[in-house]
Amino acid sequence: MDETPNTTDETTEILPEDTIEVPEVDTAESTTETVAETPVEKPADDKKETTDIFHWANHTDGAKNDLDVEFFLFNKNYTPYTTTLGNELDTQIKPLFLFGLMNDVTMGAGTGLSVRDYELTEKEDNVLLRIDREKVGRADTLIHVIENERSDIVHFSEEEHEFKRLKGIVARFTYRNDPKKKAFYVIKQVSQGQALQGATAWEFREGKFETFKADVGWKVPNDNQVLLVEDDIFIFNQSKFERLFNFDYKKQLLADQKVSEIEKHFRLSFPDGMDLQSLVRDRKKTVNKLQKLEVGTITQEQAIEYADSMQLELMSDDTGAIIIMDGNDLDTFVSLINEDFMTSEITGKRYEIKSKKLLDDPEGEPPRN
Repeated sequence: MDETPNTTDETTEILPEDTIEVPEVDTAESTTETVAETPVEKPADDKKETTDIFHWANHTDGAKNDLDVEFFLFNKNYTPYTTTLGNELDTQIKPLFLFGLMNDVTMGAGTGLSVRDYELTEKEDNVLLRIDREKVGRADTLIHVIENERSDIVHFSEEEHEFKRLKGIVARFTYRNDPKKKAFYVIKQVSQGQALQGATAWEFREGKFETFKADVGWKVPNDNQVLLVEDDIFIFNQSKFERLFNFDYKKQLLADQKVSEIEKHFRLSFPDGMDLQSLVRDRKKTVNKLQKLEVGTITQEQAIEYADSMQLELMSDDTGAIIIMDGNDLDTFVSLINEDFMTSEITGKRYEIKSKKLLDDPEGEPPRN
């Protein structure tokens, strides 16, 4: 049997109020002095204006006593939950979630801290990485739900949602005396290594061990991780940012390049408000497949004929543009131009190929029919 050569492609309530363990912190108000504003590196003319993080730190330091905060938890599917903190934790919130960030920025302004695009550089000393919020699809969707779909967010409970499934916590800060100014967000990873489960934990109280009475205990991390201001994400801890949002920037960069090639080579049609770039960013499977995709080996017409011959649910409009309605259509289209479907010459059955290996060109004359 003749085998068609193909390229290789592998597919495949937060806590009870009295049980949060926190590191010792200075609960006094931030003593950082206001520093002269240091401008962020100016974007190119064809780029949007980015947040001046130094101005933000100065302004926020001056308004720190007038900030309100509310907390949200989110799970591994990036579903947010509301939660409640006890009043006795008020003195710990800003030192744990805010003052360290402001201090890093204001002190950095005096030592030459520079802000650079996350996609264009590796983490270096005295460099703060920044990326557009819209480029991190999971973060963008999470904040959109918190801001625009609040009525759909349910309250977290250990019985229904399980603390072990949580991925992060979001502190949403608003300016009490300036309601027109947009909220900003501090996001931290929830590590299960910092959690104590009630069934297996003991607590030490008044000189003796006792049964741990809470459902869960959590040690709040006091490091700086992720800050979201306006449409910019500032990355203080690169590895935790990448784990928080399952974001592999090298893969994403290559995927973005492949998307540009696809847009030049194919005519595609999307519903209003949707485009190829935004669809790809939300689908890890598609990002992985784009890493090895060769764009240009199949034409628009061949892709349409290929879909028809495989009886796939992928349509084209009156102008011949291929219609992509959702992520499933996107996966089908990418599999098409990667030649991931075949018909058996023996049985006539249709298959989707999960793994392919390119064969060497056969020697001698091709077999005769």
